[in-house]
Amino acid sequence: MNRAELADFLRRARARLDPSDVGLTAGARRRTPGLRLEEVAQLAGMSVDYYTRLEQSRGPRPSRQMLTALARALRLTEDERDHLFHVTGEQPPRRESTSTHVCPGLLLVLDRLHDIPAMVVTGCGEVLAQNALSRALSGDVLARPPRGRNMIRRFFLAPAARALFPPEDRPQRARELAAGLRAVASARPTDPDPARLVAELRVASEEFARLWDTHEVAVGRATTRRFRHPAIGILELDCEILVNFDHNQQLVIHTARPGTESHQRLQLLRVVGLQDLTPTNS
Repeated sequence: MNRAELADFLRRARARLDPSDVGLTAGARRRTPGLRLEEVAQLAGMSVDYYTRLEQSRGPRPSRQMLTALARALRLTEDERDHLFHVTGEQPPRRESTSTHVCPGLLLVLDRLHDIPAMVVTGCGEVLAQNALSRALSGDVLARPPRGRNMIRRFFLAPAARALFPPEDRPQRARELAAGLRAVASARPTDPDPARLVAELRVASEEFARLWDTHEVAVGRATTRRFRHPAIGILELDCEILVNFDHNQQLVIHTARPGTESHQRLQLLRVVGLQDLTPTNS
């Protein structure tokens, strides 16, 4: 591990970012350009002391999970992400399969969405990033173990995950997820990730196996979904999907029509945030 190279790279990556680039307010006047140490630590989910030691060339070797968090927090490109791994003596993640490195362009848009729930997911349903309102609506997905971050796997294999949707909507949601996964699997025949997920679900879920055998296929598009929140109640939200085809990633945005009860409830959810309202569908 080249600690000096790592420290210099982290300092320069931090200095080139403005708070607005990552969805933060500038606050009081800053003496130096770029993000503060504590802001990067917060974005990466680590302690300020740990990150400070990395920039001072005296930190421990970061784990692969920590390197991924740093790359996301500093809005690194894939080439820069790979360099970050290399200077710490780690092999970068494979590029030939679905990338879990969030496209900087999608992150830039996500950072500016404060009043609507939004998340970045892969075509296979892996949640890569969420904003605060998305966490308030559906829980902090990234706080779960890696296998628990896939929306499709959780819907079919974790019964509690279905509590996010009204019972009468669940069969249609199951059809959408199975049909969407088939579209991804057929479009990316050399990508092992969708094939692996399909094989797992066909064995573990009778419902998924039955839906898969119907051979329905549908690419995710704009639709209307209803969500059940344990404190706010039912929210009927319009879903829009922005796709980055090069990275096989989607920015999923949910909005409520002004003047509706769902819009009022979404505003309430924005006010109360995560305070004791996170759904217990973990």
